[in-house]
Amino acid sequence: MAGQSLAVTTLIRLFLPFGLGYFVSYLFRTVNAVIAPDLVVDLGLSPADLGLLTSVYFLAFAAFQLPLGLLLDRFGPRRVESALLLLAAAGALLFARAESLLGLIIGRSLIGLGVSACLMAAFKSFTAWLPSARLPFANGMQMVSGGLGALMATTPVQAALKVTDWRGVFTALAVLGFLAAVGVFLIVPDQPRQKGDETLAEQLRGLRFVLTSRAFWQIAPWAFTAQAAYLSIQGLWSGPWLRDVAGYGRAEVAQMLWWIAVAMILGYFAFGSLAGRLARRGVRTATVAAGGMMIFILDQFLLVIFPGNAALLWLGFGFFGTACILPYAVLSQVFPQQLGGRCNTALNLLVFVGAFTAQWLIGAIVGLWPTTATGGYHPDGYHSALLILIAAQLLAAGWFFVAGRRTLP
Repeated sequence: MAGQSLAVTTLIRLFLPFGLGYFVSYLFRTVNAVIAPDLVVDLGLSPADLGLLTSVYFLAFAAFQLPLGLLLDRFGPRRVESALLLLAAAGALLFARAESLLGLIIGRSLIGLGVSACLMAAFKSFTAWLPSARLPFANGMQMVSGGLGALMATTPVQAALKVTDWRGVFTALAVLGFLAAVGVFLIVPDQPRQKGDETLAEQLRGLRFVLTSRAFWQIAPWAFTAQAAYLSIQGLWSGPWLRDVAGYGRAEVAQMLWWIAVAMILGYFAFGSLAGRLARRGVRTATVAAGGMMIFILDQFLLVIFPGNAALLWLGFGFFGTACILPYAVLSQVFPQQLGGRCNTALNLLVFVGAFTAQWLIGAIVGLWPTTATGGYHPDGYHSALLILIAAQLLAAGWFFVAGRRTLP
């Protein structure tokens, strides 16, 4: 009984603080989809400016992933994530007080750097404390907390803008980021000690082993192209798309983003549970991931062909896009535990470089068309950008199947 009580206590100490950190991370990631009109009006941003501003979060996030993997494997998730979250809080304060595009970019870059460990630190702890068969479900539950953050970044933020402005919103987010840092530092248990600490040279050899692994490169291209589409669109361009293509008003956009976030939460829970259950019956996690990501590609294509069915298809986008997280669990099952931080952050590097590129690229493509009579962006620009992202995912999916998925668990 004491062992069971200890296990439950450990789970609470893992899921609650890491969940709050990822909740904050996703709030920062997606809030611009709602406040974008205010930023455009206040600072006169073009579509490319807006895409660049929002996407520098991904660039800073990506730039730190390989050093982050080394830090997580050496110093442990608790110390690394709590320190970085303090940077995110500082970045939010800077963003809230910025008077120029450059100031906003610097603030958002600090935010991206500061939340760069929120998912990987949790995944690292899960691999240290939980059996490998439980990782898909555990990772899915962590993603649910991110979905709650995306949910909070919709209608609640829109409601908050009635009593304050976007600067007040980011000041509140700075306080929340600080509280998350304190919670992680005080509550999360230190990871179990490994036999003998690796030297830096050994850590770098381990990273090289990951980056030269056939298993890694079999699934990584599809994982990062799919997540690039999911993160870049859900985190910014879903709001403008709903306004300019579906013809939604601002309150309707916030409400639809709310339901997309609900679909995301359900998707993370469903795919995590499904992968765990099927794994016990001998079905590979890679197979579940591939099935979900193929449906995600189909949903994006239908958005281009049938934009009139916006509500249903956007719910599908939110739900099936969550299958993109399963490759992390696949790689955690492939590589030894001591390489857990490095294999996941190596994939995350590709994911967030892709998300940065996609989010900026969508803005650049949309900006090639003249604005409409209502001052919005032309629907053809959105459709062209989405078709390019779909093509990239199809090429990566083809490589995944040609490379032979049976090498993956």
